[in-house]
Amino acid sequence: MKNRTNNFLKSIAALLAASLVTVAAVRAAEPDPAKWQDVLKQAKGQTVYWNAWGGSPRINDYIGWVGATLKERYGVNVEHVKVKDTANVVSTVVAEKSAGKDSNGKVDLIWINGENFASMKRQKLLMTPGWADKLPNWQFVDVENKPTITVDFTIPTDGLESPWGGAKLVFFYDTARTKNVPNSIRELAAWAKKNPGRFTYPQPPNFIGSTFLKQALTELATDPSKLLKPVVEEEFAAVSKPLFDLLDELHPNMWRKARAFPKSHVAMRQLMADKELDIIFAFNPSFASSAIANNELPDTGRSFVFSGGTLGNTHFVAIPYNATAKAGALVLTNFLLSPEAQARKQDPNIWGDPTVLNVAKLNALDKSRFAKLELGIATLKPEQLGPMLPEPHPSWMNRLEKEWVARYGVNN
Repeated sequence: MKNRTNNFLKSIAALLAASLVTVAAVRAAEPDPAKWQDVLKQAKGQTVYWNAWGGSPRINDYIGWVGATLKERYGVNVEHVKVKDTANVVSTVVAEKSAGKDSNGKVDLIWINGENFASMKRQKLLMTPGWADKLPNWQFVDVENKPTITVDFTIPTDGLESPWGGAKLVFFYDTARTKNVPNSIRELAAWAKKNPGRFTYPQPPNFIGSTFLKQALTELATDPSKLLKPVVEEEFAAVSKPLFDLLDELHPNMWRKARAFPKSHVAMRQLMADKELDIIFAFNPSFASSAIANNELPDTGRSFVFSGGTLGNTHFVAIPYNATAKAGALVLTNFLLSPEAQARKQDPNIWGDPTVLNVAKLNALDKSRFAKLELGIATLKPEQLGPMLPEPHPSWMNRLEKEWVARYGVNN
């Protein structure tokens, strides 16, 4: 019996060793962005399956332009896999790892941040740390002034993901219909009581809807520092009580009395255009100007923020540990950081997503790309955007969403 046990343990040890050798071999085969010419050679002819949110035609068009440019310049094909929920992409990589598929994975690049990044980092599902700051265009990234570029929802990025856009929560209204706007979450609830049916938020777990919950909780929490640490279940009810008390007050005065919710911030924009809503919001300071430029909102639209601050973060792209086209993904990621791609992305007529670059680091030609941008009549200047509130720890988003569904779960 003892011999059988020893043999069994030896077999398990051998399997574990073989698994470690396989993973080590995969890691050793990874392209090195410090040897960029080798990366370009490896990338040529590869197809990068980029899993990215597909809910905005303008963003989809931008990604299409990126793909066409990479094909022309580097011989890299880009397939935009349109995603509704990034958590499903994470699940795909988890399933592949569980099945022992440590190479030739379905996902080559993911648009990611927050709890999805934290999950992939924790489970070691991402390409070897430290590649992001070796990219040639990393030299232009504004690491000096944008702390969220190296910290994702309180989690250090450790070079596991590369930034490609900034975000800040901004509210929008139509000056033709609304004269006075609220200056805090509590004032917003009071405004909704005086203007019933004219405000709503997307249904969690939609990212923008969940962001509204986090904004409200950050403002209302007795001790906001608790939000920067993982949720302590025994404390959750007490810490979150001010939020859910406010929502109980707010919901009866919302659009359709909160019996239904819009699917996204894009849907909210349409409701404003249809004059069903008077105040909406998005995680993009140029959202209103971009909508005006594309005839999706009237030119009387304007932006505002709360003087106490609104949430801000950075969104990233990351490469799974078992990606098939790692070299191609690196070339794509580096291009996303180029002044050309960043300036085009910040143009409200294209997308309006803020840059992650420090424009002062650029040469004269690339500086002019940004200087020529007309950011639009509804875009607040940097000094008007107010303080940036830190994102809570990723665990708070998951826990708030779960509690929201338990209390208000709506299927529409």
